[in-house]
Amino acid sequence: MEVVSRFLRVPDQSFFLLGPRGTGKTTWLAHRFPEALVFDLLRPDVYRELGAHPERLAHAVLGSPGRSVVVIDEVQRVPELLNVVHDLIERKLERRFVLTGSSARKLRRGGVDLLAGRAAVRTMHPFMAAELPGFDLAAAVQHGLLPLVVAASDPEDVLRAYASLYLEQEVQLEGWVRNIGSFGRFLEAVSFSHAGVLNVSAVARECQAERKTVAGYLEVLEDLLLSYRLPVFTRRARRETVAHPKFYLFDAGVYRSLRPRGPLDRPEEIEGAALEGLVAQHLRAWIAYSGGDAELFYWRTRSGVEVDFVVYGAAGFWAIEVKNSARVRREQLRALRAFKADHPECEALLLYRGEDPLRIGEIQCCPVEAFLRELRPSQGLAGAG
Repeated sequence: MEVVSRFLRVPDQSFFLLGPRGTGKTTWLAHRFPEALVFDLLRPDVYRELGAHPERLAHAVLGSPGRSVVVIDEVQRVPELLNVVHDLIERKLERRFVLTGSSARKLRRGGVDLLAGRAAVRTMHPFMAAELPGFDLAAAVQHGLLPLVVAASDPEDVLRAYASLYLEQEVQLEGWVRNIGSFGRFLEAVSFSHAGVLNVSAVARECQAERKTVAGYLEVLEDLLLSYRLPVFTRRARRETVAHPKFYLFDAGVYRSLRPRGPLDRPEEIEGAALEGLVAQHLRAWIAYSGGDAELFYWRTRSGVEVDFVVYGAAGFWAIEVKNSARVRREQLRALRAFKADHPECEALLLYRGEDPLRIGEIQCCPVEAFLRELRPSQGLAGAG
């Protein structure tokens, strides 16, 4: 597969590039900085040498004066290297360091404060639809948009191996979880919470583990950048809202690979959650690549009226509902109307699987595939809708 142009903007200074495995960090950097001095800590020989002697990084950098960019891949594997990088930056050697990572936990545990502001932080996400000339919504809902998967001849096989990669290489080898079998059961159980309000106690009962253990497992998932939680939008609340966040796995394909399926599971329910997650990952990428001038929330009242997403910040104010249906029914607009009544400043948008853009009262109804294809950091959500 040829290298796909990404929306990520490169800062002028040294920076961290964080993102789960398979999001294309290494490939993108090799294309963007072909002449860089690279230290790949996934290589056993490089890991052993720099793990035992972090100071040798400085020797190599100082010995390559013609290399202005230095890439350290998966820097969380040897957090002590950040002290060396800090020293080299302080020397003002006209070097730019690019530090990739797929685990926020190890960076924190290494006593690192992200170089005390001397390095910017950027995040790499799965593909956005607008980055792919041949974007196929049905395929994206089924397999997600991880570059590792999109480039595969057998996406299902790669997705099956993806969870094993993390279980074996990240969770087990780093010793974050004592009982890997229990963690595997947790992954299956928590997949049922994808695109839903997170109830930690219910997940604990499902996987037969203590609540405290499951709370720790959730932290591991988030530290590996494999999941996230959306808080409830409470600004100028006129109705009583719920307190629990919503839970999402970071990619629709990863969700479907973890979600058990059986005769009692309705395919449309699984596909609906996958579609909602696909929209969520696009909105997160749009916010990150746009410079972070907005935050992502959801809204749900105690009576159960829910809007899937609320985007709020300097970039604008939108309420977004996602429906896995080819036609818009009036009852599907009820939550958006309720939110619009409380927050008339917002733009209300319903995304559905049909083909025609519609305007019903104050609510814009947009085909979800067209919305995703047009969503790009250079324009607001209104331009995509």
